[in-house]
Amino acid sequence: MIVTFLGTGSGAPTTRRNVSGMGLRFLQAGKWWLFDCGEGTQHQLLRSPMKISQLDKIFITHLHGDHLYGLIGLLASRSLRNGEAAPLELYGPPGLDRYYRAVMDTSPVHLQYPLELKVVKEGVVYEDEEVIVTCRLAKHRVPSYAYAIQEKDKPGAFQVERAKAAGVPFGPLYGALKRGEEVTLADGTILAGKDFVGEPQPGRKIVFSGDTEPCTAVRELAEGADLLVHEATYAQRDKELAVRSGHSTAQEAAELARQASVNQLCLTHFSPRYEDEEGDFTMEDLLAEAQAIHPCTLLAADFMDVPVKRVRKTMGESADPCYNE
Repeated sequence: MIVTFLGTGSGAPTTRRNVSGMGLRFLQAGKWWLFDCGEGTQHQLLRSPMKISQLDKIFITHLHGDHLYGLIGLLASRSLRNGEAAPLELYGPPGLDRYYRAVMDTSPVHLQYPLELKVVKEGVVYEDEEVIVTCRLAKHRVPSYAYAIQEKDKPGAFQVERAKAAGVPFGPLYGALKRGEEVTLADGTILAGKDFVGEPQPGRKIVFSGDTEPCTAVRELAEGADLLVHEATYAQRDKELAVRSGHSTAQEAAELARQASVNQLCLTHFSPRYEDEEGDFTMEDLLAEAQAIHPCTLLAADFMDVPVKRVRKTMGESADPCYNE
């Protein structure tokens, strides 16, 4: 699982940052999901490792233009480039369905693939054998949803050497033990599968805040997350602007991450006012503000990859809280 940022700025694109867009890549499955789709997202994709034909799902946090206005163009381009017409699922807040229909009625786009649009509400919005996606209503000027992608736990590794030492012949009995079943050897010895399988490997958890003021819903959603991607539009010195516009400061995002026991915090959605490297407050200062509270913090940049590694439980292994660095 790799998070790839397609846009990390707020409001309007700049020469350094496009507006909001984030890809979640499932490498083994050969697919990826998109979270928000600001104007120009499909142009960003052309410079990224993600293929529009492998896009499987889109999640929209809210209906402000810097998170939405690239959607219709991307859907249309996917129709032109995807000869296999793979289905696509689109998730978002109330009003997304009206927006989609209004644009399609005004400027018809004949999609060459099935599109299923699902209006979300708090709770589980998607689940399969591998992951569960849950959303909570954040605190912004318009209804805005934060999403949590929770991978389900994986069974522990089968201890092959232990099975060999116990005299288990290679073959179907290995599979039975791996499934946790009880088996009987030729000499009458009874073995329990649980004794030959390691601890379950905990699933990874990624949370994307979307636009929000600091709020309890996002903190609860982010509890124990491996990676929290949280907006930090402003520095604490500009908190008045953050309150006025329904956004968070870097300090507030870091405090929320600490309270939620988040492993790694990645800040995004920055105001361009801090981009001047000769200014009195820079992006480096913004990062320092957050790291003073939550040391495992980094700043997102367009096209930056953040891998979210699986933490494997092994005997005597110590946890590294900053494994994403």
